[in-house]
Amino acid sequence: MVDAATLRPDLAVIARQVPSGVRVLDVGCGDGALMAALQQSRNVDARGIEIDPELVERCVARGLSVVQGDADRDLAFYPDGAFDIAILSQTLQTAARPDRMLAELLRVGRRAFVSFPNFAYWRMRWALMRRGRMPVTRHLPVTWYETQNIHHVTVKDFEELTAQLGIAIESRWFFTADREVAARGANWRAEYALFEVRRR
Repeated sequence: MVDAATLRPDLAVIARQVPSGVRVLDVGCGDGALMAALQQSRNVDARGIEIDPELVERCVARGLSVVQGDADRDLAFYPDGAFDIAILSQTLQTAARPDRMLAELLRVGRRAFVSFPNFAYWRMRWALMRRGRMPVTRHLPVTWYETQNIHHVTVKDFEELTAQLGIAIESRWFFTADREVAARGANWRAEYALFEVRRR
């Protein structure tokens, strides 16, 4: 049994927002905690795709429908509108082409939830200015040469990208130190962000 209250804050918000009985694709589903919570609390038809084979094994051992795959390539194999909701949690910054990944998400899903670390967060700015080196934080716990993050996206960058792609932002949530913060000044105040988006 997965308690939604134990989920990371952005995942807990998603778990509350997803309606009952819908079809969900969780891209980069990790250990499947969100999928399990959605199946138990919302009775959704949840599927997942995950690149790490050990995490895929853990998901399958929990009885979750997860396949190993690389979202940069493998989303193309899903049919248009196959899911009501697509979820991309803390994965956008690892995509080869985040613009294409967003377009694919909203091709296979009617709407999507996307969360990512905000590289304009004030502590990151301060660490860069003070030390002149890429910071290591609780949400970005490895050094620059070990990280899977290849695109350093900010809240403003994401909002501009959605406008360029003709994607509507339905809702937004911002978090710092595992608590929600106000939207005002989020580009520098938020450690990470969550957006609900759809095609216009």
